[in-house]
Amino acid sequence: MNANSDVRLPAVSVIMPVLDEERHLRGAVQAILAQEYDGEMEVVLALGPSKDRTDEIAAELVAETASFENKRVHTVPNPAGRTPAALNAAIKASRHPIVVRVDGHGMLSPNYIATAVRLLEETGAQNVGGIMHAEGENDWEHAVAAAMTSKIGVGNAVFHTGGAAGEAETVYLGVFRREALEQQGGYNEEFIRAQDWELNFRIREAGGLIWFSPELRVSYRPRPSVKALAKQYKDYGRWRHVVARYHEGSINLRYLAPPTALLAIVAGIVVGAALTPWGFVIPGGYLAAIVLGSVPAGKGLPLKARLQIPVALATMHLCWGWGFLTSPRSLAKKVIASRRPAVVTAS
Repeated sequence: MNANSDVRLPAVSVIMPVLDEERHLRGAVQAILAQEYDGEMEVVLALGPSKDRTDEIAAELVAETASFENKRVHTVPNPAGRTPAALNAAIKASRHPIVVRVDGHGMLSPNYIATAVRLLEETGAQNVGGIMHAEGENDWEHAVAAAMTSKIGVGNAVFHTGGAAGEAETVYLGVFRREALEQQGGYNEEFIRAQDWELNFRIREAGGLIWFSPELRVSYRPRPSVKALAKQYKDYGRWRHVVARYHEGSINLRYLAPPTALLAIVAGIVVGAALTPWGFVIPGGYLAAIVLGSVPAGKGLPLKARLQIPVALATMHLCWGWGFLTSPRSLAKKVIASRRPAVVTAS
């Protein structure tokens, strides 16, 4: 028994937006209930209009934990099906001073909550987060996971590839002090994507600290098909451009790389077909780069998975770029119109 064993740990509310998650929901919730954390805990599932057995599984989890004294599962409806609406509904239905965000396909490491609570205390941060560790369950998902955890896939994003602990602009998911969420009025529901970035932006504007630590690790299950991955990354690019318009100065070279690559590849193909074969050097060079880059990324994986990494990389890069380039200005105007000023508590 350690010297601090008699210190009462803060109670924790784990909130989870859930939509069509029959494949992973039970495992995600079980990883929460199995946390190495002695404080009181509740899990609030915000249920969207799923088309699979998600609601049935959620009801089973509620029933199975009904007799537990300190670890119970509750549900709240989210008829809109949108992630930020789900998060706000779950926050409203929860009651504890620490709020942990988890997704329906995310698996917390065993000491995730205990570590996050300790880091909140040590750093004084309003929100702490860590690494989004992609892990697959079949060859395609292994390929996507390799792409999502490699620098050729996602650049220098520390919550994908790891890095030193320190102050951050935003973090993956997040473990919040409830007071910070309530002070800022929760998530902006106009941000269908990038809602984490926007909320963390307001917290930082109000003087709060966002902290990244590689000690925190969430296993993430990649999209199960090329089509699903393409939609995911098109949406990422689309909403990254909204963020760039929402907050001037937030863009950097990492975000401009995919649209630049897409434009260069298209231009190279057009020039190669219409003017000179030298134009094909650009798409050929890109293809060579992702094939070579997939070699270290796929180390230790089965051959079928390694062969699919270039497909995953190209899907991520080009769909992100397409989403960025085609993001309508009207969407950004709508989001900007909903802008919430950061709320600063009077000292």
